[in-house]
Amino acid sequence: QVQLVESGGGLVQAGGSLRLSCAASGRTFSSYPMGWFRQAPGKEREFVAAMRYGGGTTYYADSVKGRFTISRDNAKNTVYLQMNSLKPEDTAVYYCAARPRPAYSDADVTSRSRYDYWGAGTQVTVSS
Repeated sequence: QVQLVESGGGLVQAGGSLRLSCAASGRTFSSYPMGWFRQAPGKEREFVAAMRYGGGTTYYADSVKGRFTISRDNAKNTVYLQMNSLKPEDTAVYYCAARPRPAYSDADVTSRSRYDYWGAGTQVTVSS
């Protein structure tokens, strides 16, 4: 099984930056998809960013394109989410997700139902 632990969340002013980290253990997943999702109070968990096989293909929600960047360090089994130009609308609990099996479509990396493992989440709060 895979265990995921997020870190790096916190309070930041609008326009600021944060880098989230997700450390994975229990199973090698370097060649499989990893993603970030977020959930604000009263809302469904939504897709934020993901990286497919080999890290060569990335996906972003329209709301974060140009501001967020997903990356991974396979040697450390860690995936990152660099968040710049943060807005109050970005306030949410951010979750790391892993899919330790191949992806065959974009939906396999952008839909939360396609992921098998989840971290407990880290809170990101952006003040206006």
